[in-house]
Amino acid sequence: MSEMSEKRLGVVSIMVEDRSASAEVNGVLSSFGEYAVGRMGIPYREKNVNVICFVLDAPMEEINSLSGKLGMIRGVKAKVIMSK
Repeated sequence: MSEMSEKRLGVVSIMVEDRSASAEVNGVLSSFGEYAVGRMGIPYREKNVNVICFVLDAPMEEINSLSGKLGMIRGVKAKVIMSK
């Protein structure tokens, strides 16, 4: 496996501020399901925000692609933390 395609552990933190985007977010996450390690969702009703923590073991390019696709959805913010 080349260094460019080496798998890394990543965590994508997602804030869904527009509930109408939920189906699109779930669709994107499902398309990366082969890399999924785990997922936790927290609906924070007081702030009208849903928070999702998505853990995956994937090539860095795939983790960045996931984050980019999520970030393009209106009302959604996504940030990534990756292992070395």
